[in-house]
Amino acid sequence: MYMPLPLTRDLVLIGGGHTHALVLHRWAMHPLPGVRLTVINPDPVAPYTGMLPGFIAGHYAREELDIDLVRLARRAGARLVLGKARGIDREARLVNVPGRPPIPYDLAAIDIGITSDLPMIPGYADHAVSAKPLGRYAQQWDAWRAKLEQGAVRAQIVVIGGGVAGVELALAMAYRLQGRTAQITIVQSGALLPNIGAQAKARLIGHLKRSSITIREQAQVCEVTQKGVTLADGTHIAASLTLGAAGSRPQDWLRDTGLDLTDGFITVDPFLRSVTDPAIFAVGDCAHMAHAPRAKAGVYAVRQAPYLFDNLRAALGVGRLRAYKPQRDYLKLVSLGGKTALADKWSLPLEGRWLWGLKDRIDAKFMGQFRDPRPMPPALPPAYAVGLAEMLGDKPLCGGCGAKMGAQTLRAALPDVARADVEAGIGDDAAILRIGDARQVIATDHLRALTDDPWMMARIAATHALGDIWAMGARPQAALAQVTLPHMAPELQARTLREVMAGAQSVLDPAGVALIGGHSAMGAEMQLGFTLTGLLDGAATKKAGAQPGDALILCKPLGTGVIMAAEMQWAAPGAVVANALQMMVQSQAKAAELLAPHAHAMTDVTGFGLAGHLAEMLAQDGLSAQLDLSALPILDGAEALIAAGYHSSLAAANRAALRALLDAAETPRAALLVDPQTAGGLLACVPAKQAETLVEKLQAAGFQAATIGEITGKDGPHIVAA
Repeated sequence: MYMPLPLTRDLVLIGGGHTHALVLHRWAMHPLPGVRLTVINPDPVAPYTGMLPGFIAGHYAREELDIDLVRLARRAGARLVLGKARGIDREARLVNVPGRPPIPYDLAAIDIGITSDLPMIPGYADHAVSAKPLGRYAQQWDAWRAKLEQGAVRAQIVVIGGGVAGVELALAMAYRLQGRTAQITIVQSGALLPNIGAQAKARLIGHLKRSSITIREQAQVCEVTQKGVTLADGTHIAASLTLGAAGSRPQDWLRDTGLDLTDGFITVDPFLRSVTDPAIFAVGDCAHMAHAPRAKAGVYAVRQAPYLFDNLRAALGVGRLRAYKPQRDYLKLVSLGGKTALADKWSLPLEGRWLWGLKDRIDAKFMGQFRDPRPMPPALPPAYAVGLAEMLGDKPLCGGCGAKMGAQTLRAALPDVARADVEAGIGDDAAILRIGDARQVIATDHLRALTDDPWMMARIAATHALGDIWAMGARPQAALAQVTLPHMAPELQARTLREVMAGAQSVLDPAGVALIGGHSAMGAEMQLGFTLTGLLDGAATKKAGAQPGDALILCKPLGTGVIMAAEMQWAAPGAVVANALQMMVQSQAKAAELLAPHAHAMTDVTGFGLAGHLAEMLAQDGLSAQLDLSALPILDGAEALIAAGYHSSLAAANRAALRALLDAAETPRAALLVDPQTAGGLLACVPAKQAETLVEKLQAAGFQAATIGEITGKDGPHIVAA
């Protein structure tokens, strides 16, 4: 049997800065077998700072700024950990990420950028927004403009910082606010534009004046309030938006790493390694090149990428280290608000629309590297048996519940069970066993990994398995884990198992479940499962028991199947994937507590989709149901992905199994009825008069719950969706 090459080393990229994004792009084309590559970043996307002024001025849409790290990591075969690094234990070689276990590394690189926060100014944290990191500024800008359109605020802006960034953003905001009486003020503690040529500076000042932007040089901000800023001389400048663009502060947590720092930035040698620790590299704005000090600029981050890529490979045993020697000067292209720009190099300024065109082409080329087409379908050997091409298809096999066998295949294989001590067996969410006077439920679930993050995958698998226990109205009791890991070195096995167990316990412990053992193995890929028991203190909420007139309540939105299928094909936006993952790990303990006392019947929506699991409920009593498609809760992006032609591996089998039972239009929303869900929501049949109150309580508890239809009669099983 074919097994992938074993993993032997952990390489961790801390931060999704421009250098690391380019390294991932190169890694996708030239992977190094034996290396497990991990990327840690707070967000699923990394904004490209070079296009920020164009976005603020209205020339680019927000999504055009984003490097999609989810898509990029998938291409590179890397696991993406969504979290913010807050420290490094260099002795244990662990990266600390709050909210989850530390991430082990053999080799690490840091590219976390800088911040323009100004915490020393009273009121700044509460009433100002920083230009870097730019994600929050972009959001605040959109929100502020919405308030401006509503007349809730006046067009008064203060920019703290008169370097190139502050001037460029002030011009961009002035351009976007044309036609309004806008008051924009730049406050600079020293002289304006200190790091640009004299002629370019004169031209930029001219543009500021023509845009009616006020300049306050040699001015110190001593306080920021909701109404504006106060200067050291007592002057108050009114502002409904205060932007910090004054500095390049390092991330505070670097102080505690024990690494040599220069003004708070990691000191690196010509090979981009920390001068303290050769197992740690640093690049971009968070690094200080001791051999060639330079101002913070994106051009250096971009040009460091091929050197970092080669040097990481050298440190992992392939090739030689290469010294990076940055150029002394570089072409500075400054946006002037409209689609025109100023260039400065060697103190020889140029200006014009053609320079904007040049900048736009440079930016488009840079971003184009991260927007590759879909992956190629699996290659077939020269000779193969009849049916192989059809089985492989043109899409990868899904993970999660999308990898289940079809319902018809399962029903044909399962035997009947008739034992006195088995109260309920095949056909319900969990079996009910009689042990003396006690009644215990037992269920098992096993998932093919849909994310390469072992901690997150364990959380998903545990939440998914608990769904059957919650659906029965039982009290979760104990769990056995079944873990299959890819072939890897013993140290990596131990690291990965620790992450799996920590992820599982973070879900099982709050649910009152004791993880009492399990089984582990090595295989071609990661697979996780749990066998769970629960105790019944009263009547079980089974799939049978629904009554005509009952309302149908769904506790979680649909769409995990199509989103994760599209993610495997590099098509799902990173933010959409991140949201789906978080929805999968939402505990339904509170939902079960609210619904079980009132539900006539209940199940959890998983691999057979909403319609498939509803059909199982209806078949028990020969019932029919009416679904309101407009009421379905849907995950962001799911409907659009189906409309674009994406679907889970299991969707076709689900649809075929319901051919005679489901009456629904062929629309993207209706297609979500057969989308296989991983850790999907509880589906409950409750008395209609209680539905509104129950939905309100579920929503108050944090669920995207909705009443999606009703049980209509005893002429089924049949489902009408409209």
